[in-house]
Amino acid sequence: MHHLFRYKVAFFLVLSFLFTSNDTIAQLGGGRDNYNFRDFQKKAYYFGMTLGLNNSGYRLNQSTHFINNDSINITEAAAGGGFILNGIINLKLGDFFDFRALPGFAFSNRGFEFSNNDSSELKKRSVESVFFEVPFLIRFKSAPYKDKRAFMVAGMKYSYDVQSNSKTRDAKTLIKISPHDFQLEIGVGMQFFYPYFIFSPEIKYSRGVGNILIYDDQLNESKVLENVVSQVITLSFHFEG
Repeated sequence: MHHLFRYKVAFFLVLSFLFTSNDTIAQLGGGRDNYNFRDFQKKAYYFGMTLGLNNSGYRLNQSTHFINNDSINITEAAAGGGFILNGIINLKLGDFFDFRALPGFAFSNRGFEFSNNDSSELKKRSVESVFFEVPFLIRFKSAPYKDKRAFMVAGMKYSYDVQSNSKTRDAKTLIKISPHDFQLEIGVGMQFFYPYFIFSPEIKYSRGVGNILIYDDQLNESKVLENVVSQVITLSFHFEG
């Protein structure tokens, strides 16, 4: 949970740096030497693919049962790493905005940690998932400078866990999580224009908008939780042209 917080701090530092430095560049002479950019500027739409890494976890709120129970004294979210593979559909909305859809798959491993009153050892309950996801994003781009430009993206993502019906997830001792999730997303990145493609590294933070816990009154680990919200940090590498 703590390293997810560090990722979020780094994310907003990168955001501030990119847009502060790019404003300075634009003032010093934006628009010069954009040889490769001019070729892509003529296109109304283009396609591509994304490869990336993610670090996903949960944000937890305990229930009143957690205060009154005599068996569990600690509940924490356990973040884990994974990777993504997405396609890209990009539609230009003028010179500075794009509409983007990125259907694809995300693989993640996150979970929960519990400690009983009779033991200080943390017990982990892992949730391995394969998500089919479709982010819909609006991207704002700065003025280009020497075939580079910074950008910010924001939007919403729908994801469905295709592993939710697997036998390993049906165990009575596992916390049940809804396979459906909607997340708000915000991110920053940089475009690099090459003769045949655009390379764009991007860092993005996603936060669920609803409670994805499926309550189970027969499972003590579930009863101590009131609210479970997903959160993800993603480092993406876009290849478009």
